[in-house]
Amino acid sequence: MEHQSPDLSKARVGVIGGSGLYAIAGLEDEQEVEVQTPFGHPSDRLRVGRLEGVDTVFLARHGRHHQFLPREVPYRANLWAMRSLGVRWLISVSAVGSLQASIRPRDMVVPDQFIDRTQQRPPTFFGEGCVAHVSLADPFCSQLSQLLTEAAKSSLPNGQTLHQGGTYLCMEGPAFSTRAESELYRSWGCSVIGMTNHTEARLAREAELAYASLSMVTDFDCWHQDHDAVTVEMVMGNLRANAMATEPILRTLMQRISAERPASPAHTALANALVTSKEVVPLETRRKLDLFTAPYWGAWSQS
Repeated sequence: MEHQSPDLSKARVGVIGGSGLYAIAGLEDEQEVEVQTPFGHPSDRLRVGRLEGVDTVFLARHGRHHQFLPREVPYRANLWAMRSLGVRWLISVSAVGSLQASIRPRDMVVPDQFIDRTQQRPPTFFGEGCVAHVSLADPFCSQLSQLLTEAAKSSLPNGQTLHQGGTYLCMEGPAFSTRAESELYRSWGCSVIGMTNHTEARLAREAELAYASLSMVTDFDCWHQDHDAVTVEMVMGNLRANAMATEPILRTLMQRISAERPASPAHTALANALVTSKEVVPLETRRKLDLFTAPYWGAWSQS
């Protein structure tokens, strides 16, 4: 079946909020939607509405009451639900620690690379009789990341700095790094450290979603000599300040996405990635993957 480029004219924008961001300010005509997925329940009900006139879907990554550990987040259900609601651009808003002196608390980073140190996450939608190998050399969508960078630079309040590019070290958690680990990650040239984004980015690529991250720095990781002076109150204050700063950024970003509707290589990531012939894929696996594979294999049916 010949594949055609996806129609982005009516696609939605998704926002996944991390620690400190459990709702999206200014979402108009908001409705909460319960989505059933082949991969279980998402972290929470998805909130669908309009931001700056753009159809937008918001989801709290850890649940609105922050009840999921990073490894417990139902990443596959979250990403499947987003795609099922018509999302094709996905913004992750996440709290991170800094691994570099030049990246200070309350700064923001739009990273362009990952190093993955997780161990207990489901890393793929595929398997169970179907093999696919997507390219992840450039794990973030460069087009969406550029729009996010421009929106942040024009919207951040005085005193907060936006860093374009950098490597996000994704650790397992929930405990933070040892000093030796933190120094190791610094020696690798990593910029920030978090516990969630790499898993999302891998699944987003398989789900053909353009993915970008707004990583919000709450503190220095434990390599820093002043780390022991970090308090819960300080971190929470930085979380609140960062969450407030995201509102104008997201509004500006929505305006830019609405104007450009950027096409991304991620939107056709499966075009050359599906290895297994559809004729031998078990029917139950075909059913679970149909949301992603229908453009290439035709819609699944039991007949």
